[in-house]
Amino acid sequence: MTLTPQDPFIHLEDINDKNHTWVTKHSDRTLGEFGGRDFKARKDAITEILSAKDKLDVGTKRGEWIYNFHTDGDHPRGLWRRAKVEEYLTKEQSKISWDVLLDVGKLGKKEGESWVFQGARLLYPTYDRALVTLSPGGSDSNVVREFDVGKKKFVKNGFSKPESKGSMDWVDRDTVIIGADFGEGTMTESGYPRTARLWKRGTKLDHAPVIIEGDVSDVVAGASYDQTPGHERLIAYRATDFRTTVMYESSIDAVLAGNSTATDGSATQPDVRREVLLPRTAEVGVVRDWALATLRHDWVLDGETFTAGSVLVLPYSSALDGPRSSDIQVLYKPTESTSFLDVTNTATGLVITILDNVKTRIFFAADPHVDPTAEVNEWQLVEVTPEVAEFATVSIAAVDPLESGDVWMVISDFLTPSSLYYGPVSREELRVRKLRSAPARFDAEGLEIRQLWAESTDGTNVPYFVVGPTAALNGTQQARALLDGYGGFEVSRLPSYIATYGKVWLEEGGVYVVANIRGGGEFGPRWHQAALKANRNKAYEDFAAVAKDLVERNITRVDGLAAIGGSNGGLLMGNMYTTYPELFGAIVCRVPLLDMKRYSHLLAGASWMEEYGNPDTDDWAFMEQYSAYHNVGDGPHPPILLTTSTRDDRVHPGHARKFHALLEEQGFETYLYENTEGGHAGAADIDQQALMTALVFSFIDKKLAQ
Repeated sequence: MTLTPQDPFIHLEDINDKNHTWVTKHSDRTLGEFGGRDFKARKDAITEILSAKDKLDVGTKRGEWIYNFHTDGDHPRGLWRRAKVEEYLTKEQSKISWDVLLDVGKLGKKEGESWVFQGARLLYPTYDRALVTLSPGGSDSNVVREFDVGKKKFVKNGFSKPESKGSMDWVDRDTVIIGADFGEGTMTESGYPRTARLWKRGTKLDHAPVIIEGDVSDVVAGASYDQTPGHERLIAYRATDFRTTVMYESSIDAVLAGNSTATDGSATQPDVRREVLLPRTAEVGVVRDWALATLRHDWVLDGETFTAGSVLVLPYSSALDGPRSSDIQVLYKPTESTSFLDVTNTATGLVITILDNVKTRIFFAADPHVDPTAEVNEWQLVEVTPEVAEFATVSIAAVDPLESGDVWMVISDFLTPSSLYYGPVSREELRVRKLRSAPARFDAEGLEIRQLWAESTDGTNVPYFVVGPTAALNGTQQARALLDGYGGFEVSRLPSYIATYGKVWLEEGGVYVVANIRGGGEFGPRWHQAALKANRNKAYEDFAAVAKDLVERNITRVDGLAAIGGSNGGLLMGNMYTTYPELFGAIVCRVPLLDMKRYSHLLAGASWMEEYGNPDTDDWAFMEQYSAYHNVGDGPHPPILLTTSTRDDRVHPGHARKFHALLEEQGFETYLYENTEGGHAGAADIDQQALMTALVFSFIDKKLAQ
């Protein structure tokens, strides 16, 4: 890349030997500064937790087997394995006989590659073959290989996707859908596949017919195949931006006959695809003979307004023909305190998770075409929330959405290890029984959880969770605090058991705080959209308000308060550093976005312009205000730790590198650590996770006032 006067450190974006040497020097300096005795003790404690063999093994049912991916100290890269359903449901966890299918660490050593397991798709309904996804060093790029489950080995000359971003999935035993880099012009500007192809066994991949082709400016184009018996269908889509998707029903026979459509809409033969005529900004799904739509914006149809954040259900045929308002049933409509979080499809209906002031509630709606007692075509939502602790998060997953009305339920909070439950859900109740719990990994005696609220600059009330000693939460004995946040892409931050943080921070008397700031999804689309583009400052004002509130409540003081965030949360940290430096004693900025002038030209950055804006247009007028790289100023600033990964192919490591170089040049206290692998997660195995976490807390411990 060309060095420019406007960006004196642009050369650090290059992934080359010279920059690797520079990065190694700075990473070694960081480890030298914080890698002493306390660091080793923390790393050992974290490694022990991550290496434990008695983790809660949550699995996926396929046929008569439960499939699970497990890591421990002997297998830091993990084992893909399975156990009989009957054993999994009836035996103590330690007595379950697991059948190991793939040892990822052994595979990596054999092939000389740092493989990270990214999942496996089993062939329905036999489940004797799988498409196993592996990524080198934990990057978003991956390879997919066909695996013989019975023989426990990859199929010679089987389906194989070359390394690139993309995916592969089954249609039937001899047909897959593949999205990949097929050569020049086949990837979008965001770095994702712009075509999905139908590949038959025994044919050349180069000759696989195109199911759909998107434009180079799209985020991604892809396809999937619905295996539901009696409702098999090929669905194709174009994500034209991060929140807008054009969805079609296609036909396998038509694709094989060559009836695909090019980017400009032209076709040599009639296009048999039919668009699903629901709002393109909605999140749309198909369940049997129904279509679901979760609205991101108000939708006016036949004079009736369906509110943003609502969950709608209608006959799938109506969605194809063009719906009328009378076809639509509103399953859920948001209120000031509630928002939709998730939906799970079972063989008998839908389980919907709602947030109510950032606390989970569970509802069930029976499919009237499946439930013989239901009134025809009428869905009814019934609350089935189990009795749990006030701040517990309840997560629901279908056991087997094609064959069963049963669900897995996992319950956890900041201080309570996760517990797994199993059982049926119906209009009457969620009748689950507890299978097992993970053991406690830290001493939670004397700790409690509270939800507090801070008032932001514009008067908006912002909730946050605070976990720590009762005296600190009461404001009678200050403690050092770590404030965590994200605030983007409609992602909700909920209570969960963070064993490693509990061991090296909470157990040592620290306070941990999670801020539910705007930009996230805690109150639905309105909460997210309140901090988009020119209003991005709202997220930063909210986070700053929480920081101030912690000090005002005497929970902590400024020199005892650290902030932490990663990815979009790294951009949040950058803005805390540049705009609110007086509020923090230290900042940890992980795999961050920081240079908002360059972000859309680096890796997947172009896909996020609906969130942040386009810096090559007039948007730069407001984007420059929250581009941390362009707003360092004269200081003073708190010490900052920047962490990234060379193999991060989502958010470019150049952001952290350049910011560190700029701060160092200006004489500010800055530390950089770049892991050579790990992808956007920042770490690829147990040892790397332990190192990164120990480094963070050693930095915080050393830089915050005691």
